[in-house]
Amino acid sequence: MVRQVVAEAIGRRLSDPRIEPFTSVTRVSVSPDLSYADVYVSVMGSPGAARATLAGLTSAHGVIGQMLGRRWTARKCPSLRFHLDDSIKKGMETIRLIEESVGRDDEPAAEADPGSADESVEE
Repeated sequence: MVRQVVAEAIGRRLSDPRIEPFTSVTRVSVSPDLSYADVYVSVMGSPGAARATLAGLTSAHGVIGQMLGRRWTARKCPSLRFHLDDSIKKGMETIRLIEESVGRDDEPAAEADPGSADESVEE
């Protein structure tokens, strides 16, 4: 539920210009005693934009907390703590490096094939 409320707040409710429109909630971890919830967000953009988005979300934690409180059924509503999650960016960079490496491996093989085809034609 926390993830849904925060995602809705980012997408529709908050008008802070520091918050990037391509911000997604990647995961939420609520403490066992419900005193706090760690909200991890991924921001597509520069590191500066990510820091600004984090500052905007931290500034809006009261508004988001009120939204959560309206839908929270437990007696105690957790306090929100926001963190940047760069795992998506790291994953994309890893995929790019793998594709680049595979592309390099294919180039020598492609050059060797035409030469071997020419030899078999001469026979």
